[in-house]
Amino acid sequence: MFRRFFTLAPDSLIQISSSGRKARWVVLWNLVWVPWMFGDVLVGMPLPRGWWPTTIAAVVIFLLLYACINVRPIREALAYALAIVVLACAIMPISRCASGTCLIYACAYLSLQPTVRKVLAWVVPVMFVWALETWLLHWPWQTVIWLLVVSLAVSIGQHSMWARLRSDAELRLTHDEIRRLAASAERERIGRDLHDLLGHTLSMVALKSELAGRLIERDPRAARKEIADVERVARDALSQVRNAVTGIRAAALVSEFASARLLLETAGVQMEYWADGNPLPSDAETCLALVLREAVTNVQRHARANRVEVTVIAGAERVVMRIRDDGRGGVNAYGNGLTGMRERIVARGGEITIESPRGHGTSIEVSLPIQPVSAPSEGHEKKPASGMIVPLAQRAGSRA
Repeated sequence: MFRRFFTLAPDSLIQISSSGRKARWVVLWNLVWVPWMFGDVLVGMPLPRGWWPTTIAAVVIFLLLYACINVRPIREALAYALAIVVLACAIMPISRCASGTCLIYACAYLSLQPTVRKVLAWVVPVMFVWALETWLLHWPWQTVIWLLVVSLAVSIGQHSMWARLRSDAELRLTHDEIRRLAASAERERIGRDLHDLLGHTLSMVALKSELAGRLIERDPRAARKEIADVERVARDALSQVRNAVTGIRAAALVSEFASARLLLETAGVQMEYWADGNPLPSDAETCLALVLREAVTNVQRHARANRVEVTVIAGAERVVMRIRDDGRGGVNAYGNGLTGMRERIVARGGEITIESPRGHGTSIEVSLPIQPVSAPSEGHEKKPASGMIVPLAQRAGSRA
């Protein structure tokens, strides 16, 4: 039961604030001030009787409450923070530094309230009660003022950080919801297309097959004609299904740009992208979209970048995509992700160049050969001339 109680809850502070090992390292790093609970020894203060067992017990209780705050549902965090306040007041007559440290930690987690007003509504009374007890115990007023100022500053600063983390979590959920809705809409579109494509064709095949069966003895020549029609219709349907599957498998570059921008903005990275208006073959566009997906994933996970630039220019014979970031660089050009990226481009007859000096970001340039795409019919919007750069949003609008 003890182990189940301390199992990471889906709506715990760790799950909301970050993900994976990073959150656990942050939780451990926040314990850096716990040794100061033994500060009475470090500063040479006289230790009252029972100081060691009281302080050690206080540290153990504090660590248990700290674990509860981080792994239990966030709605319970207020109760555990108030329990730390009670602990701070209980050990104050014996262990001063432990009491002050507990107060600072408690104020840090009382700041989980949604607004500053609610934070102050909890923090100010807690600090008043704690200060009143220090006055009754005749603590030096300089020490009391210093601890109260630090506690208030920590609570306000932590509230700003929690608000940002909640905003990031909501943005991640929005991103996931957009992906889910897009996938659902795509499934519905595929179902409608296949129904429209195969419904009429299969009905025709069934009718002509039934007619050929009736004519096979009475009029063999007419039966052979019907069977030939069945074969032609089936081959046409097979060709249409293949074309539909090719379109389904193709990854549109415009949608991949939008997805990449959402992903990077979630991680706090600014993304700028430009593309010309020249149409691309579906296989070339799919290849570039997959390369962009891999590159953006690497930036989000490893680059520690603040800004990413993506440019796509399609000429008469080749299309070039450049991806640059201002991260830490030092990328291994033969890592698993980049190796797969390189193999995909080489298989398409293209070239890839990677420059990643340590400390100066990473630049990836992909060049793919393309075949001429048929010009748009009259009445469609004209595309910009080759080499003319326009925002991708304009390109997306022209496709819509």
